[in-house]
Amino acid sequence: MDSTQPKRALVTGGSRGIGYAIAQGLLARGYEVIVTARSLAAATQAATMLQSLGSVIPLELEVGSDASIHHAIDALRQHTDSLDVLINNAGVYPDDGVTLLTISRELLASTLNINTLSAVVMTQACLPLLKRSADARVINMASGYGQLAGLSAEVPSYCLSKLALNGVTLMLAQALQPQQIVVNSMCPGWVRTDMGGEAAPRSPEDGADTAIWLAADAPRSASGKFFRDRQEIDW
Repeated sequence: MDSTQPKRALVTGGSRGIGYAIAQGLLARGYEVIVTARSLAAATQAATMLQSLGSVIPLELEVGSDASIHHAIDALRQHTDSLDVLINNAGVYPDDGVTLLTISRELLASTLNINTLSAVVMTQACLPLLKRSADARVINMASGYGQLAGLSAEVPSYCLSKLALNGVTLMLAQALQPQQIVVNSMCPGWVRTDMGGEAAPRSPEDGADTAIWLAADAPRSASGKFFRDRQEIDW
């Protein structure tokens, strides 16, 4: 990797909410940021809004689709042959009106596909690029709802998907240790976004802070950990 080039970070679901705030923060730190969204129009709109802060590449990427993931990473290779940070931020919260006693298998599977399995496939797809970085990091956007003490039968698919995502973090950290790629989970807290709602006490910038810290400043000795507000928390 050319040391004169800026570090590069890919943020899934980067066109709005916490993902957009992460992109803003990393651009302010001098990173080149790849912003993905389910539509190219949304990604391009976000990139246009962010371009005054630095270099932004918009990508269409549906994290629930292997074909979309691989098409996006193939497109990314036209811009770069390396990646320093992968932030698996895109997710869904589809549990309104259901509990663990009423939720369908289909909804459980759909949420796990987006919130959990996509982090595995994204990491696999980006691995050749990450291996070319001297400081590669993967950050998974989990939740306090994914903590063992935070599970709620009233939020069934989201809780299970984030619990499983924390498991993915532990396993990826182990699998990628030989490549010296750092992998961590984080909880952004309750944030005012389309998902979190207007009543949430935290701004998107508050929710993004730990992700930016994990990407740019956290010690590389911390891998396979779970963080909130830059502090390690229990699984």
